[in-house]
Parts: sequence; C-alpha cells; structure tokens
Amino acid sequence: MAKPSSRSTLKEYALRRLGAPVIEINVDDAQLEDRVDDALQFFAEYHFDGVEKTYLKHQVTQDDIDNEYFTVDDSIISVTKLFQFTEGTTNLFDVRYQMALNDFYGLRNPNQSMMQYNITKQHLSLIQDILSPEKSIRFSRVTNQVKIDMDWSEEVKVGQYIVAEAYAVLNPETYPEIYNDRLLKRYVTELFRRQWGSNLSKFEGIQLPGGVTFNGSQIMERAQTEIDKIEENVQLMYELPPDFMVG
Repeated sequence: MAKPSSRSTLKEYALRRLGAPVIEINVDDAQLEDRVDDALQFFAEYHFDGVEKTYLKHQVTQDDIDNEYFTVDDSIISVTKLFQFTEGTTNLFDVRYQMALNDFYGLRNPNQSMMQYNITKQHLSLIQDILSPEKSIRFSRVTNQVKIDMDWSEEVKVGQYIVAEAYAVLNPETYPEIYNDRLLKRYVTELFRRQWGSNLSKFEGIQLPGGVTFNGSQIMERAQTEIDKIEENVQLMYELPPDFMVG
C-alpha cells in the first residue's frame, strides 16, 4: 500500500481505515478538508516534527522605526530570542573594553588554571548582561508583529540587520513525509470518525427499513476517546519543552 504523500492520499488512507469503500462513510469532502486542516494545525503546534528552528534576518526600514515593530512571515509561530546587535567593545575608552581588558590580563599568567579561565568568561558574560542587557521581545501570531522593548529611534538605524531565533511551521507540501507520520494518520482517522458520528447523530432514533438504526453517538464517543489519548500522548512525548528564564 502506498504511503500517504499528499492531502488527498492522506484522506483516502483515513477513509480506508474507517472501512471505505466497503462501508459508506457519510462525510462530505469539505468536512474532510476541514478535519485535515485541524490535524495539521495540531501537529504543527504540538509535535516537534511539525516545526523547525530558524533564524530571521530582517533589515530595518524607516517604517519599522516609526511603528516600533517589524513583521514576519505567516509560517513563524514563535520568536524565542533576539541576538545582540549593539556595537562591540573595541573602543579603548569604553568601560566594557576596560573591564574586559583588566579581566583578560590575568590569563597571560602561565599558572592560570582552566577553572579560573571559565570563571573569567562567566564574569565577562555577566558584565555584558549588566551593561548591555538582552532586550525583551513580544510576538503575536495574530498580527505577525515582533516588538522589541527599546528606543527604536536611538538604538537602530535604517539598513541595520536584526537577527532573531524563531520556530517556523514546516509546509507539508514542501515536506510530504509529514503526511505519513504515524500519529498524524491516526489523528486524522479519528477526526474523520468523530465527524462521521456527528453527521449520523442527526438521525439518532430514526428506524430504517429492516429495523436498522443509526449509532452516531457511539461512533463519536469512540472517536473522542482515541482523540484524547492521541493528544495527551503527543503533548507528553512529542511536544518541545517550554523555554524558561533564570533570573
């Protein structure tokens, strides 16, 4: 059996798991498309294989300075870190340069230990954090705006680059292997089953010729049980750990 490699083959796979074409699955194609969208959205938000770490390189414009934010592509779901873009400490009269010079002078001692070297590095990093602290960022997926808490008119110039660490959703059309993910296939199947049960539940209690009745509620309950298990499993086993801050 061919592996799902597109939306259409993923839908066909899930319908076969439900019994098609032997059993008629009473779900409209538009409903199937909606459920595939729901599954892909969940996969991108909670499964580490649905996103990738990337680095944004944005060139500042005058509009960015006036608005005090810059926009990113729709594929970006999280902006986690902003790389420092302040000037270095090459100025001889800069206090950071003088403090770094004093600390590094001791490293010329041949008796200097690696422990002392690491302590010095940590100390210099602390100096950098105090004199040039990391800027806070705010990002909204609704507006796609990255806001940096700083004085834009003073700290950046037109043409300067801002580099940020971010996570982007992987496009399944570019990476069709996503459609063959084991959990995604199970999740789509159960979403189809729940939709099927929901459609049939509209005719609950109606008796067909031969005494046959619809059992949409039971189909929905079975599907919901499996959906809850899959979602819990993904969030426990496959979700990226949250970033944390140490103060």
